[in-house]
Amino acid sequence: MNQPESESRPSGLPAALGAYVIWGFLPLYLLLVKVVPPFEFVAWRIVWTLPICLLIVWFRRQGPQLRAALADSKSLRWLLLSASLIAVNWVVYVWAIQNNNVYAASLGYYINPLVNVLLGTLLLGEKLNRAQWAAVGLAGLGVALLAEGALTTLWISLTLAFSFGIYGMVRKQVPVGSLPGLTIESGLLLIPSIAVAGWYAVQSGSSFAVSPQLSGAIVLGGVLTAIPLLMFAVAAKRMPYSTLGFIQFLAPSIVFVLGLTVFEEPLKPAQAACFGFIWAAAALFGWDMWRRSRAPKPVGPV
Repeated sequence: MNQPESESRPSGLPAALGAYVIWGFLPLYLLLVKVVPPFEFVAWRIVWTLPICLLIVWFRRQGPQLRAALADSKSLRWLLLSASLIAVNWVVYVWAIQNNNVYAASLGYYINPLVNVLLGTLLLGEKLNRAQWAAVGLAGLGVALLAEGALTTLWISLTLAFSFGIYGMVRKQVPVGSLPGLTIESGLLLIPSIAVAGWYAVQSGSSFAVSPQLSGAIVLGGVLTAIPLLMFAVAAKRMPYSTLGFIQFLAPSIVFVLGLTVFEEPLKPAQAACFGFIWAAAALFGWDMWRRSRAPKPVGPV
């Protein structure tokens, strides 16, 4: 007897949780490289992501998949778009953290699940039930409260939300495996990244040559880029996009707490209220998922 597809297909939940936990604590890593200008850091981040991806491709024996993807011109065009989107996302995020706009970065990833729901329902035909729409409403109220007190930095939040939302949508549609796709994205960005790193080296000296400690921290950026993005790509392939969006509340919640504690940004009443609405939305969505998972499955004809 064949197993139902939902049972035989591996779950994307562990990959999604792993990606969002790493992203949530990423601001702590960015403290180690705060002296590196955002554009230069992102350039080095891409440079070191590619060899790590190639090493994993070799270890997992996915060379044939990588070569097949490189021979598909249509997939390459889509991956060029996704690579551009993630590069914009990285630059804005690093700039925000380095300039003490941690709450703005957090808000961006609070808005992103709403963008995912919008894309999933309008473009992919995914359906939400009443409880899920209620969760969307609660999250929307929270975002509206926080946006009201952060108009000067709202561009940061909106850029992060939409760039990553569209990135995930593109990667979900491209018929290329998670790791080969990320490897190609990194390769497409390699020459521009080398050019940016070289420009900084000529203008003010390369940050990579400052000290062994800073060089090691920059190389670590490649690992912290490749691993969670690979996890996210796996999760995006295996989960409904709207569900994946609500799991994403984990990362900005961690960032929000880091802004309050480690970065010691002042917490406004509107921000505290937003935090409550967001967690209420996440709790409602999670409860609905649990409830539906325990519901008896319909039995087909014998």
